[in-house]
Parts: sequence; C-alpha cells; structure tokens
Amino acid sequence: MPLLGSIIKRAYQLRNAPEEKKLQTITPVKAQKKQLAKLLRKAQYTAFGEHYKFQNLLAAADFEKAFKQTVPIHDYKSIYKRWWYRLLNGETYVTWPGKVKYFALSSGTSDSSSKYIPVTAEMLRGIKNASLRQLVSMVKYDFPLDFYEKGILMIGGSTHLQYNGNYYEGDLSGITAGNIPFWFQHFYKPGRKISRASDWDTKLAEMVRRAPEWDIGIIVGVPAWVQILMERIIEEHHVKTIHDVWPNLKVYVHSGVSFKPYMKSFEKLVKFPLIYNESYLASEGYIAFQNNPGAEGMELVFDNGIYYEFIPFNDKNFDDNGNFREHVEVLGMDEVEENVDYAILLSTNAGAWRYLIGDTVKFINKHRGEIIITGRTKHFISICGEHLSVDNMNRAIELLENELNVDIKEFTMMGIRHERLFAHKWYLGTDDLINPDEAGKKLDAYLSNLNDDYRVERLEAIKDVFVHVIPTRAFYDFMKLKGKVGSANKFPRVLKKERITEWEDFLKNEKYI
Repeated sequence: MPLLGSIIKRAYQLRNAPEEKKLQTITPVKAQKKQLAKLLRKAQYTAFGEHYKFQNLLAAADFEKAFKQTVPIHDYKSIYKRWWYRLLNGETYVTWPGKVKYFALSSGTSDSSSKYIPVTAEMLRGIKNASLRQLVSMVKYDFPLDFYEKGILMIGGSTHLQYNGNYYEGDLSGITAGNIPFWFQHFYKPGRKISRASDWDTKLAEMVRRAPEWDIGIIVGVPAWVQILMERIIEEHHVKTIHDVWPNLKVYVHSGVSFKPYMKSFEKLVKFPLIYNESYLASEGYIAFQNNPGAEGMELVFDNGIYYEFIPFNDKNFDDNGNFREHVEVLGMDEVEENVDYAILLSTNAGAWRYLIGDTVKFINKHRGEIIITGRTKHFISICGEHLSVDNMNRAIELLENELNVDIKEFTMMGIRHERLFAHKWYLGTDDLINPDEAGKKLDAYLSNLNDDYRVERLEAIKDVFVHVIPTRAFYDFMKLKGKVGSANKFPRVLKKERITEWEDFLKNEKYI
C-alpha cells in the first residue's frame, strides 16, 4: 500500500468532511451577509471606509441595503482613478488596511492594456484556502491511493516578479506560485527554477525537456497553452499520446475560457479519458470551483473574503459597448434567479468595492450557488439586437466540430456593416480542412436554433455570415506580437472597433488571408 498516498487521502477526507457539512448548514445568503460584515469592519478605518462611513453602515439595521445605497459601483477606470493609483504610490490604508505588496497585471484578453489589481496578504490566504478546498474535493473521485503521491503541473506566469520601488508586479498565477505552502513543494511542477522564467518559449522548452522526469497526475492551466505543451511533448519525445509520458495523468483543471471548443483536440492527445475539472480564479480572487464529479457548473466560494452582487445583463443595465448605465438593478444572493445572465460585482479583502470584473455568469443551481461562466460584458455581439453571447458562440463551435469531425482550436468573431445592413465575420483557427461556406451556413443554423434574437435579426438585419479558415498558429503569432503568450492570456472571442483593424492588418501582413 502506498503509505504517503494513504496518509494524504485520509487528510483530504478529514478536511473535506467539515466543508461539506458547512454547505449543508450555512446557506449562501447567511454566509455572504457574514462576509460583508467582516469586510466592512476590517476596512472601516481606511480612506475608503471613512469616506463612505463604514462605521455607520455596520450600525444600520439592514447593513447590506445601506452598503448598496451608499457605495457606488466601480469599473477599473473609476476605482483606479480615485483610489488604486494611491496604492501604486506606496500609500497605506487606502481601500484595505496596510500596504499592498503585490499587483496582478491583468488584461483578461490580448486586446487591452494591463490593469493593476491589488493583491493583499488576506487575498493570498483566501486563494490558498480555496485551492486547498478544490484539491481535497478530489477524494470524491475515488482515485487509487498512489494517485495522491503524483505531481501537480501548474502552467502559469513567471514567479520572477518585477519590483517597482513600492511594489511587485506580475501575473497572479506567478504571484500565487511564489507563495505556495512548503508542504506543496514536493508535488509542485515545473518547480521553482523553471517557474521563474519570464519568457514563455524558454519555459515551454524546459517543460518539454524535463517532462519524462516527472510523474504527473494533475495539470492546471489555460486550455490553449496546456494543449500546446502536450503537443510539443508528444512531438519531441516521439510518442503517440501524453499518457505515454505521463501514464498516471488523470485530471485536468482548466480555467479562463470555456473548455468545450478544446474538447475534441484534447481527446486526440490522450490514451485514457481525463477528468475535466473547472475553476474560476480571477485576478480579483478565487471565485468558484467544480466541487462534485459530473457537476455541470462551479460552486461560488461564499465564505472566503469575497462579497458578491449581481447585475442582470440586459439592455436596461448595459449599453451596446458593455458599459453599465447610470442607474442599474443590483441583486443579492437571495434575489437572483436561475438561467439568467448576470454581470458580477465583487467586494473583496484586497480592497475592491462593488467592482465590476467584466464576467457574466448564469446560476444553474441557486441553492448550492452553482454557476457557469457565459461570457464577458464587453465580449458579445449585438450590432442590431441579436444579443449573441460567448456561450452561444462556444456551443456553435462545439456543434460544428462534432458534425464535421474537426478540431477548431481557436476562434474569434466580429459584427460589421455590410451593404447598408450588417454581417457577422468569423475567423476559425484549425489545422484541418474546412470549407468556409459550409462552415458559415452551419454556424448560422446552429445560432438560429440557440438564440431567438439572432434568428429574428438574421431575417431582418444580418445580411450575411462570412467565415475565414486560418491556421491555428495565426492566433498564437498575434498574441506573441502583443506580448500575451503563455500563462492566463486568452485570445478574445469577440473583436470590436480598432481591434478588428489591428487583427485583420496582422493577418494580411503575415499572408494568412
């Protein structure tokens, strides 16, 4: 019997039991009310807390309502312009007690400049706590004992952070990897030396070279870069599947984008089925993870330093560019409904207050707080009222892959003016042969079935659907040009305005079209 595996599994079981009991006894609504009270008490003597009189809010009979009425909604520009810029200058007690040592550089996708998101010691502890919860939830999968002794490969940003006099900056995955607990070092791959590499190509080459030395059971990372790594390992070591190198690989923990468009290409890289487990770690905190085998969605983490609010994602609350309007409807956990798209507001132990992170989610089980990510507030197409979400696009691509038996590893789309009306244009990244006209007709048919608004506008205002089939490497070459390779970087599923010109100029210059 693997002794270490037996000990670790038992420890996970002991840790998991109270977590499950807590879910059964404390409702998300009660847990969230407690979290907001803790956040307000902790931050009441900061500049932000004194400005909005957190002490008075805590004394109110309904402090959640008072909080909502007093503190304004922020996006990155508004909170940075008034508050967070002071943190970068080294000022303390601005939006959270103490001095902020780390800032996570975040753009969400390759089409925008970096944002500086504060990362506090409390936030790092919260991420460690949520990560451990997800790890111990693996006992529900009934793995053999020796699985708990295997390595965990985490493909993230460089742990070599840039110091700017007052703070360190880098990718959140690099910040967290540099602060992993000592007991986890035994399992953590690719190890400290490779993790410090700031150049993605260097890191990739080292991981490929060292791959046969590791016994990996779990991989964590964004699908596009994990896929590239596995393809390179298979090619470099002259094997047929990744299991010929890592025979004990059983779990892939993915995050950042929908995994559905990548499913077919992943299946070609493995010999044995993988368990796909989803997590939701944003630059602002660890929001949710898939807590049960076979679960469709992820469960929000309610008691870990984050207070959630939700804005129905509709024309009443958001304009055509995805910006929230002056007066919006904001709901708490007790008011949300299932199968409705919501934009998320976070108040956190890193000093974000009623902060719009830009993601949209849908509750599929309100009682458990189980959600799926449906897209981004700014990444949707509605040039004439078709209200096409990234979730719709992902599903259409998945259907196209299955029907044509092809792998579409990347895609993006845009809405354009066309013959006094409108059209949609798709770019599909694949190394398979696909007839663009056929793909366009099928995508059009899928979306007409998936989205009633699209079907109506397709008859009235959307005159045509164009498809360009290009090599997968075009997407990665563009991201490399933008300095957005590796780690948590994703190609945007929707391009708008000047980003369309930038992308298409690149494709023409590089002779992809």
